[in-house]
Amino acid sequence: MHPVRPTGQASGVAVTLPGMFSDRRRRRAARRVRPGDGHALKRYRWWQPLSRALFHLDLVGDDGRPERWSVDVRLWGDSDDGDVRARLYRDGVHQATSKLPAELPVTGGTVQVDNSGYGLRRCHYVAPDGRERQLTPDPASAEGRRARLERDRPGLSRGIGVATWVVLALALVLGVPQIVEQVSQIPPVAEHFGTFTSPVHLSAGLNVALLVATLVASTERALRLRYHWLLDGGLFGGED
Repeated sequence: MHPVRPTGQASGVAVTLPGMFSDRRRRRAARRVRPGDGHALKRYRWWQPLSRALFHLDLVGDDGRPERWSVDVRLWGDSDDGDVRARLYRDGVHQATSKLPAELPVTGGTVQVDNSGYGLRRCHYVAPDGRERQLTPDPASAEGRRARLERDRPGLSRGIGVATWVVLALALVLGVPQIVEQVSQIPPVAEHFGTFTSPVHLSAGLNVALLVATLVASTERALRLRYHWLLDGGLFGGED
């Protein structure tokens, strides 16, 4: 991949869309950024696919030299306090750290990083003119392996994507009525709003299977940085 010049002209896929972060959210994110300590970026290990996300961005610096920026996220949180942070590196040297959601300064723009309950939902370079593009996942990471499948087997990749969408849609259709029924049976709720009888009643085993399938589907979507508030955050947990 060719380096991107700091004018916002990105190689690859780029769309002219406003950044996901609102102005208020960007100001809050800017206050969370802490300077780096200069330590070196650790190599991605084979046992880290579920616990670590690593993305890269190639830019051209103000002096015309290529720069590689990297964003490293420990998805299960830091060992000392459990908070999930994004660490920013330039050419393998630590530059900044921020809790998520994060907006980290890079040459000619910023990198916005956010997570869901299943992985990352956003890791994008945003230029001053609003143009944005997703960073490239490290080839050794789970996100990188999923991207390689999409590149090498596009038909299979699309099939998996459709399957995960169907699983999550079914989880909503089958799961929400059962949850509403249980909530409606709480005495204060029943007194004010009445009770609701779900047209769907699955066995405990089927509900567990549905939950597991939902978790797997949402995790697969997170590997592609796909997120929808209803599908990925509405039924079995997740974020706002």
